[in-house]
Amino acid sequence: MKSACRLDDRGRAARVIELLRDAGKIAETSTQPPEGPHLDLHPALQRPLRIACVTETYPPEVNGVAMTIARLVEGLRRNQHDVQLVRPRQASDTEGCAEERFHEVLVRGVPIPRYAGLRMGLPCKRALMRRWRHARPDVVHIATEGPLGRSALQAAMALGLPVCSDFRTNFHAYSRHYGLGWLRSPIIGYLRRFHNATGCTMVPTDALRADLEGEGFRNVAVVARGVDVHRFTPARRSEALRAQWGARPDDLVVVHVGRLAPEKNLDALIAAFDAIRQRDARARLVFVGDGPMRDALRTRCPHAVFAGQRGGDDLCAHYASADLFLFPSVTETFGNVTTEAMASGLAVVAFDYAAAARFIRTDINGALVPFDDTPAFVAAAARVAADLARCRTLGAAARETSLALDWDGVVARFESVLATVMRATATRQEFAAPAATRHSSA
Repeated sequence: MKSACRLDDRGRAARVIELLRDAGKIAETSTQPPEGPHLDLHPALQRPLRIACVTETYPPEVNGVAMTIARLVEGLRRNQHDVQLVRPRQASDTEGCAEERFHEVLVRGVPIPRYAGLRMGLPCKRALMRRWRHARPDVVHIATEGPLGRSALQAAMALGLPVCSDFRTNFHAYSRHYGLGWLRSPIIGYLRRFHNATGCTMVPTDALRADLEGEGFRNVAVVARGVDVHRFTPARRSEALRAQWGARPDDLVVVHVGRLAPEKNLDALIAAFDAIRQRDARARLVFVGDGPMRDALRTRCPHAVFAGQRGGDDLCAHYASADLFLFPSVTETFGNVTTEAMASGLAVVAFDYAAAARFIRTDINGALVPFDDTPAFVAAAARVAADLARCRTLGAAARETSLALDWDGVVARFESVLATVMRATATRQEFAAPAATRHSSA
């Protein structure tokens, strides 16, 4: 009897190896999905999928996570998948949207401290389990690690659903900017446990994957982010808008787009612009965005333009009407604003990490400086700004670089990871089922 059981185990092991081979070496693709939009899709993607996407934030909220999730949802719908979006109810909501291949599930939420206008979802494990038992998704994708994301993970695990996640915000890095550096270890511990419970964690860069693997994260896959080069384009440039800023056609305009908050390292930006103005008194600084540092920045930078929160074509015009984009943040997982600035035709000066490390090349389409080296950042910004014609040439090259960052390819790689997670879950369940049956009959 024991020898027969061992034979069954060997037979199941052989079947697992066969399935892994058919799936295209799951162990390898779980850390590096295929490049490019032309993928040999797994069998799971030969039909439309039912995909549950869970996120704490979504447009019209303005942030990189909301924008990226919206683009993925749009791409999945365009590829004929059925998407269920689970998110907190926003102030403007009356009821969830229900359209072809798209259905929203709105849950209760509470405001996020220090992040005006954003909410986090409250736990709702039981409600999600009821809904997913009634209409079982093929796979659950969790974009954020808050209370809503955690309850979605628990519900998916209880139901045996394939589940994957995104690592999108460096909460552990933010802690030191709010005097809470001592929380780094427990925060990273929570994030590691959360993501290691999923079948795969998606990150936007190889560097972040290496960092997380060094922290003990498993099954980390690189899925880059795209940029809409039709919306973010130099064609949006407006001399009328520049005139409102007090800039003539041949004046240098420096722009920063992002939250006005401590984690954005804006002291380095101010130091860089001070160095630029020492050479060029006509240079203008424009802040696009809002946040808790706005009033302090107004006091420190009385000549700067504070444009506030912008969106849609208006945001695109604010990008394109500048010349130089300074991005001093050291807490990004990617930094969508980097590629948006590039697509808008701006030279970019940034630290050598995240999106900038992937796409910026010094003296070709901008300038990179060593990570968190403020003097080097200030020097590079002053050097690029010193020659306006050269600055605009770098911006044109940045635009050319951005044209290759197509969202269709990003969505295809995302689909590939979903298929890998689904196949791995099915394989695991197939392997476990006979053993469970054997134990129960015994």
